[in-house]
This record gives sequence, C-alpha cells and structure tokens, in this order.
Amino acid sequence: MAKGKAKDDGSWGKLIRDIVVILLLVLGIHSCVAKPFYIPSDSMMPVLRNGDRLIVSKFPYGWSYASVSFHLAPKTAGRWFAKLPERGDIVVLEHPVTRVDYIKRVIGLPGDTIQLSNGELSINGKPVKREVQPLLSIPVDPNLPSGDSSLDRFITRGADGRETLELPIVRETLPGGATFDTIDMGPGYTTDDYGPVKVPADHLFLMGDNRDGSADSRVDTSQKGLGGPVPFDVIAGRAEIISFSTDGTAVWYNPLSWFNALRSGRAGTDLRPERSSTAK
Repeated sequence: MAKGKAKDDGSWGKLIRDIVVILLLVLGIHSCVAKPFYIPSDSMMPVLRNGDRLIVSKFPYGWSYASVSFHLAPKTAGRWFAKLPERGDIVVLEHPVTRVDYIKRVIGLPGDTIQLSNGELSINGKPVKREVQPLLSIPVDPNLPSGDSSLDRFITRGADGRETLELPIVRETLPGGATFDTIDMGPGYTTDDYGPVKVPADHLFLMGDNRDGSADSRVDTSQKGLGGPVPFDVIAGRAEIISFSTDGTAVWYNPLSWFNALRSGRAGTDLRPERSSTAK
C-alpha cells in the first residue's frame, strides 16, 4: 500500500510540474513573441472597431517591463534590443500611470514638434497632408458604436429600417509616407487645438484615429488620457493583423451564436499602414 501511494504522489508531482512548464511556456510566448488583444472602444475607428480581436507582436521594438503580459513585471527603465517604431505604426502600451492597456497610433518620434490647430495636424512646422474621403457607411450592431462612444450622432436609418454609421473620413499621410484614415467630427472639440509640444528623447506622441473621440497624448491623465508624449518603455508591442471580429450578439451557452456573431471581411486585415516612398 505504501509503495502504491508513493507512485501516486509521483504522478501528481509530474502533473503539477507539467502544468507549471506549460504555463511558463505560454507566458513566455505571450510576453516575448505575440499575444491576442481585444478592442473595447471606438477610439481607433475607422481602422479598428469595438469587437475586433488582434494579434500583437512583442519583438519589433525590443522588450521592456511592459512586454511582460498581465502586468506582472515591476516598472523599470530601459529596453533590450530597442528599435523605435515608425510613424503610423499602431502600438499597444501600458498607460504610464494606471498600467491599463491602451492601443494608439504613433504620430511623433523623439525630437518631433507636434501641433494641432482646428483639428489639423502639423509635424515639425509642416501641415500633414489631409484628403477628405467619401462618407464611410458601417452597419450598426450591439458592439458598434460602443457604449461610451461619441459617434452616436452619425447613426442614420435607411428605408429598410436598418441603422448605419455614416462617418466623415479624412485620409492623412505622415512624414515617411504612412497613410491611413481618420475620423474628423468637425470643430468644437478640446483636442482640436494642442501644442506645439516637442517630443522628448526616448518618448513617443500617440493619437487615436478617431481624433475627436480618443483619450491619447493630447488628453490629461485625469481624463484617462496619456498626459503628453509617453516613454518608449511603456510600449508593449505592434498591432499586426485582425484575427477575427464579433458584433456583440454571441452568448456563451449557444455555440451557434459564436459563428453568427462573426463580422465578415474583418479577419486577416493587415494593420500595418500603407507607405508611400515619395512622402517626406
């Protein structure tokens, strides 16, 4: 009997060791290679929608305390194998104060001077190229617009009774050639005028694509913003691709609803911006 008990103890010990190894392996991949990310708001509309699931790579900019998943690492200065993002990259970061995960776009690099006047962005004294696009129509669903969104006033109802968002789009091209669409809801927003502010060394200036509905580097931390340029060390990774997207209709106890909730045409969307080699 004693011999059999020893064998059982060994089996349980091996099982526990295997579980620990698996958890450490998952944490290592999650922290050093790639992790999933869920979009919970409309701050990165129109490129990203509430309900999108992304793959975020952890290695393009090197690693820092913010790379470690689940905010397990203490805050320390410095990065290993550091490489600055490019203007236009979409990055995931830890909020420098609250350590909550945010996702924004890199607008300013160290040494850049950032200014907004009447909603128009300038970098180093030169206005960023802006091209007004046709209205973008997106079907309304339980996830869109999100509960705290400022996009409600763009909801229209068609003859068939279906609701859509008719969004005003402005396409921007940053120095270096990154081109992407933003939402400009018009004048009257506090974030329309900002700066000029020079981005310090080892810092980045980040903004949401929904320019009038994003708590980013233009917004004080007391209002859930980033409070200016953020240290490079808070960057956790780069958004690469949309893995799938759901419209908010799924219920956990009905597997069929999981498939019905999938938004068509979202999976596989590349999140790296188009880049023109002629832009300066």
